[in-house]
Amino acid sequence: MGQKFSIKMRASAHFGKQEKHISGAERIVEFASVGDVAKDLIVRAQTHSLGLPDSINVKIEALDENQILTIPALRVSAIHVENANEGLEKAFALLAKVGVKGSEQLATLVRTMRGMRGAMLVHAYSLNRLDDLGLRGVRATFMDKIDQGYVTHKDHYSEALVLATKVAHCPAIIAELCISDDPNYVTGYVASKQFGYVRIAKMKRVGDRFGGRIFFVTDSSQLPTVINYLEHQPVLVTNIQPAPDFGQKASEKKWQRMREVLEQRAQAGLLRNPEVLGASGSGWVAIGDEKFCQLSSNDYLGLTTDKRVIAAQIAAAEEFGSGSGGARLTTGTRKLHRTLERALANFKKAEDCVLFNTGYMANLGIIQALCNKDSIILSDSLNHASIIDGCRLSKAEVIVYKHNDLNDLEAKAKVLSGKFGLIISDAVFSMDGDILNLPRFLGIAQKYGFFSMIDEAHSTGVLGQHGIGLTEYFGLKKGADITVGTLSKALASEGGFVTGSKLLCDYLRNTARSFIFSTALAPATVAAGLTALEIIKNEPSLIEQLQNNRSFFCAELRKYGFSSQSESAIVPILLGEEHKALAVAAALRTKLCLCQAIRWPTVAKGKARLRCTVRADHRKEVLAYAAKSIAECCTPLVCIE
Repeated sequence: MGQKFSIKMRASAHFGKQEKHISGAERIVEFASVGDVAKDLIVRAQTHSLGLPDSINVKIEALDENQILTIPALRVSAIHVENANEGLEKAFALLAKVGVKGSEQLATLVRTMRGMRGAMLVHAYSLNRLDDLGLRGVRATFMDKIDQGYVTHKDHYSEALVLATKVAHCPAIIAELCISDDPNYVTGYVASKQFGYVRIAKMKRVGDRFGGRIFFVTDSSQLPTVINYLEHQPVLVTNIQPAPDFGQKASEKKWQRMREVLEQRAQAGLLRNPEVLGASGSGWVAIGDEKFCQLSSNDYLGLTTDKRVIAAQIAAAEEFGSGSGGARLTTGTRKLHRTLERALANFKKAEDCVLFNTGYMANLGIIQALCNKDSIILSDSLNHASIIDGCRLSKAEVIVYKHNDLNDLEAKAKVLSGKFGLIISDAVFSMDGDILNLPRFLGIAQKYGFFSMIDEAHSTGVLGQHGIGLTEYFGLKKGADITVGTLSKALASEGGFVTGSKLLCDYLRNTARSFIFSTALAPATVAAGLTALEIIKNEPSLIEQLQNNRSFFCAELRKYGFSSQSESAIVPILLGEEHKALAVAAALRTKLCLCQAIRWPTVAKGKARLRCTVRADHRKEVLAYAAKSIAECCTPLVCIE
């Protein structure tokens, strides 16, 4: 055995005059390991879930080996609980066995541990705090385990058992209660010589940042002895046993990760539950017994409740039945499918069209069919999830360019010129409502030899005098090589489609797996889309009304200080933090306005927003009221527009 050294790491962040504890750890090692272990502890300080520190202190001290105590680890056990309240009840019951009683007082003590760096010393029977060290507390130091190796990541269990074992052997300490201050670690423990070290599965909710330690002291007159032992007595702990199982049945354990993920999302304001909506029409929707102004629908032209569309659905269902009965390449194709494909091709000025079950499945199927591991894909950083997933499934090399930055796109395309692949972008970006510069985009694809592909989910029926989309909006005679669209927005139905050359469409019918292996769209659904398309062709005033409403709504928002500009039907109100967006959306409910809060992972963390959508059937007085309501609900908050 060589000379032993104590290595202590403490990491903190500073906010003005306040210091926030980030991480702490220590080791007792031989001289040969000092350098490697010190480096490991520094890396650990920089990767803690509480954040990045701006100061890291490492202290190395030589120890007198004759003063080091070697003691066996406490016996260990574990208790499974369903929630934090049950966990605290179990902990308090164990403490009561050694004389530490008073659940209400203990619960109050636990909640005061937020920000504690060390431990508080509490009288075991009166539950009064004995030390006067505030948030600093008493720090138990100079301890480690024997022959366990050294790792960068935090080993919650073994490090806690080492500390608990040292504390349990301290004169006048009868028990310990510990809850981690790590917001993502909810397991805690109670420990004593009498009942050993007992892990409890949950002692706080995921995301809660409180935590700390309480050492229960039986004799306050021995306080100096207790503090001296905790802070200066070197201890090495032997016989660390593997972490005990919480005793869940195998049938229960498999669900644990799901529960933890949902609990964590709930704490972060990211949990979602589908809301059941009632009847709708003319820009309103029923929720329970009340009618709300609908500011979140993608039914941009209000055609989902058009009687002509509904009548076409009924007639198709009566003629062809409720479903298609098979995939398109087997028994699922009806004359309605080909009629709609020809109508969409004609509308988009293309040679042919292929229907898919959703716009999502269209993007997955097309990208996967066209690209493989030898291909290159250039993709906008804010492209829809279906494009991102299609790129991943294709196994192509994906190069992401800055959002709507075609200078960055061209710089990347130039380097990759001559390689086979695609340049892909949304036409209108679904969360920001901004528009792709299609002429420049097509020019880059043509110049460097890439296929051009755009997703017109939010521009079909919205942009251009006749709602044809981006090609009409920019006055172009020819669009992208591959144009994807959806029936589920302005076309008032369900399903996706791609338009392009006959060669492209024939190829996709034979290679796109999401087309080949999906049951065909129900005839009634196809009939609804076909009728909505005919209405758009014959009534361009609908598109004009939508565009007028959009301009009016943006102007109303600007009256209240918002910098709202949009050429699409999407008008975002950026709020930043997820809970803030939820609060504004909830406040709008009280004013009978339904406007959903959009949060991660739909948008980046810290970019939560209201996503307002304007419809052709919104009345101007309703849009004026909605803008005023948004301003009133956002007044106490700072927007990041």
